[in-house]
Amino acid sequence: MNRPAHCPRRMHLDAGLNAARKLANGWSRQLPAEWRDAVEPPLYFDHYSEYEIAAQRSVGYDADDRPCFTAHRFQLTEPASDDDEEFYEIVSRSEEMAAWRLRDGRWLVFRRECAGPCHPARGFYAFSPDMPR
Repeated sequence: MNRPAHCPRRMHLDAGLNAARKLANGWSRQLPAEWRDAVEPPLYFDHYSEYEIAAQRSVGYDADDRPCFTAHRFQLTEPASDDDEEFYEIVSRSEEMAAWRLRDGRWLVFRRECAGPCHPARGFYAFSPDMPR
């Protein structure tokens, strides 16, 4: 999809896009302060949302229309019960990822994973030569 010259953002219409837009609006939330001067800030975003599971993705682009930020978030749920009569949904696995293109071409990646309600979320930073998918 080409971006019209008068349109500062490309947006794919979908009922679940508010969460994806919120994800993109916090593009620098997980970015460590010491790395802020080393990244290219995004000027506009593409937003995606999955309708079958709780999943969102945003990609930010620089002035040359190259990706400089990407983020995704998802939650997988499963039914649970305390008494085998009433069931409710619990989050069985979740992931949050944000990545920024550094001026030297590498990507700084933050990833936080949680393997269920009994396991604390664990986050870490890493470098990647390519944009994470």
